[in-house]
Amino acid sequence: MTAEPISEVEQRSVPDWLIPPTDGFTADEFLKMDGLPPHTELIDGSLVFVSPQRDFHSIVIDLLTAGLRRSVPEQLRVRREMSVVVSKSNCPEPDLLVLRAEAIESRFQTSYQVDDVVLAVEVVSPSSAERDRERKPQLYAKAGIRYFWRVEVGGDGLPEVYVYELDRATGAYGLVGIHHDQLKLSVPFTFDIDLTVVDRL
Repeated sequence: MTAEPISEVEQRSVPDWLIPPTDGFTADEFLKMDGLPPHTELIDGSLVFVSPQRDFHSIVIDLLTAGLRRSVPEQLRVRREMSVVVSKSNCPEPDLLVLRAEAIESRFQTSYQVDDVVLAVEVVSPSSAERDRERKPQLYAKAGIRYFWRVEVGGDGLPEVYVYELDRATGAYGLVGIHHDQLKLSVPFTFDIDLTVVDRL
């Protein structure tokens, strides 16, 4: 018995991104792909697909988005779940971004350049914990994003926010503080939010 050849129509129906090139995809190739599942990321040349998010992830992003939009100075903007080109083979999608207002070129753009990003925020999910805690912060630091926040779920179900700042001498993030009930900061701008309100959202 021999296998029947795949018809031309069947071959054309397979998305190009299902078959990665030997050296992996580039950010330019990634940003031109059609039909990718929502919130797909490019990490080290490979496509990373997102699992369904938990309730904690959703409400923490909502809480921080609202707080950041109330707090950022006029020359900055807040965006959630948008791709950032950090290198030739990396285009991650932070859960939240604070970026320079001039980076907003069009309501149709789907990505931003890393030089415009002031702060990146990742809310850790079980399916992406290693990437959120290790690989993505490495990429953000190497690309020069000065501020990074990592949000974990605490034992009481409330957010714990780990605040980092880039050490320009080492090119790595240094932990500035861990915030449990209140996130109160003076850099990169004044920010003060009650983290316990997630219980009422």
